[in-house]
Amino acid sequence: MKKIFLSFFLILFFTHASFALVKIDITRGNLEPLPTAISPFYMDDPAKFSSQLKALKLEEKIPELISTNLKRSGLFNVIDPKSYIQSPSIAHMKPTFQDWALIKAQIMVSGKLVIDNKKRLRVEFRLWDVVNAKEIEGLALFATPNSWRRIAHIISDKIYERMTGELGYFDTRIIYVAETGPKDQRVKKLAIMDQDGANNKYLTLGNELVLTPRFNPTAQMITYMSYFKNLPRVYLLNIETGMQEVVGDFPGMTFAPRFSPDGKKIIMSFAKDGNSDIYSMDLATRVVEQLTSHPSIDTSPSYSADGNYITFNSDRSGSQQIYVMKSDGSNVKRISFGEGLYGTPVWSPRGDLIAFTKIFKGNFYIGVMRSDGSGERLLTQNYYQEAPSWSPNGRVLIFYRETKAGKQGVGASSSLWSIDLTGYNERKIKTITDASDPAWSGLLSK
Repeated sequence: MKKIFLSFFLILFFTHASFALVKIDITRGNLEPLPTAISPFYMDDPAKFSSQLKALKLEEKIPELISTNLKRSGLFNVIDPKSYIQSPSIAHMKPTFQDWALIKAQIMVSGKLVIDNKKRLRVEFRLWDVVNAKEIEGLALFATPNSWRRIAHIISDKIYERMTGELGYFDTRIIYVAETGPKDQRVKKLAIMDQDGANNKYLTLGNELVLTPRFNPTAQMITYMSYFKNLPRVYLLNIETGMQEVVGDFPGMTFAPRFSPDGKKIIMSFAKDGNSDIYSMDLATRVVEQLTSHPSIDTSPSYSADGNYITFNSDRSGSQQIYVMKSDGSNVKRISFGEGLYGTPVWSPRGDLIAFTKIFKGNFYIGVMRSDGSGERLLTQNYYQEAPSWSPNGRVLIFYRETKAGKQGVGASSSLWSIDLTGYNERKIKTITDASDPAWSGLLSK
């Protein structure tokens, strides 16, 4: 039995060696979502549950959030619970598969809540292959009741992983810039939330302009840029402890740095001696290394997943295009050759694709291409949208979109959207305020 220790609960896996014959092929285009039943969980020995714990109704909330996660992925069609025949307790112990096949379910999820002898809450779930009448996954978590949302996200990730063969992205967070006020007097705060918009909190007060936050892929740390006395200053912020430090003042910088895959370096662009080039900084030694030297604008650098290459955009060819080079700045190659202007390239954590913003005939597009520039695909088009950021499994992009302002400059708004690589599953992400410059974290339970 495999044990994974997290900061506030213990996860126990009891998986099965045989793989499900029911599988989702996520390499196809417009997928037919997998018919899925998610049974309400049941409380084992309800007398052990306090009245406060019963009032939380976790037996309903946890499966409801799992359903919401899976439906939002576009890969699962969750069947209405009103059509379920079996009781939650029987479904979890040994389902009658014919009853679930009758409502066209191909997989079924069941669960149980237990208060153990140490007064801990234990949450179990099982994933059943209805077509082949067998259990294919099991998971148990010891948790505090107020962590129930993370429990649901972790279970959702396990279902996604088992049915697609790839990691999920539900137990993650998104950092973004929360915006309020009129267009010409925007107040911008750094904010963080769960990937579904829950648990939103602000990390800055809004006294200074903040831009382009980025996650460290190996730690709960972010880098962002803020204007201090009208000069751009780069900060490192530990999300868990709230400790913050200044990396440095960088006149001419317009985007915050990005971390290297190992989290030990940041890469950035800023203007020096009237020219914008790309630099890296070792965070331990604070040694800065210049990577490009060209009489053009080189900006928006992003490391490849293995850290061996860097993509960036430059106007060195006469218009803004995407380039790739080795991480030491050598072997620079242009990879974008389509019509229009290309910017904000971001390398996928899978290493296979580069996401980008494209401007063509007055419209903004979010698209992807292979790292050699081939296979360009435009996923979504709008009046104004940019700043794509990858989910940790490299299957979904988050970006922000703005609407037009009226003649007096009022009425404009900005919001977060996501779209998967098929281009079919585009969704607006709920935020408390207007939002821009999103960035996706890695898996929290990794």
